[in-house]
Amino acid sequence: MALDLELVEQSRTRQVKAIFPSTTNHYHTLFGGTALQWMDEVAFIVATRYSRQKMVTVSLDRIDFKQPIPAGYFAELIGEVVMVGKSSMRVKVDIYLENMYKDERKLAVSGMFTMVAVGDDKKPVTIRKHEK
Repeated sequence: MALDLELVEQSRTRQVKAIFPSTTNHYHTLFGGTALQWMDEVAFIVATRYSRQKMVTVSLDRIDFKQPIPAGYFAELIGEVVMVGKSSMRVKVDIYLENMYKDERKLAVSGMFTMVAVGDDKKPVTIRKHEK
């Protein structure tokens, strides 16, 4: 299936999280597992908004932790569909680090998620074109 650019735009998802001490490790930076959980949630939302079908995560490719995300910052997660196949799609999710008190923003984490459309039996199904 060809990538529908209008659906890509409509399904693009942004979430902003404040980094509080309760989500940080002993270095006062965001736990990697917490970042992955947030990214997986955004990938799921993007895939579901694009397909309007039941979607599950089947793999993560190359998660790059480029910058630590310290407490007292914002983290903006941005997810977007980059490829659609018969029953799967690839969703890129980036986390940008933003200083709360300065005009400063950096790419902190980047990753690619493969999502698959599933039926009620939890087996892969074809991603179908839906009404907008």
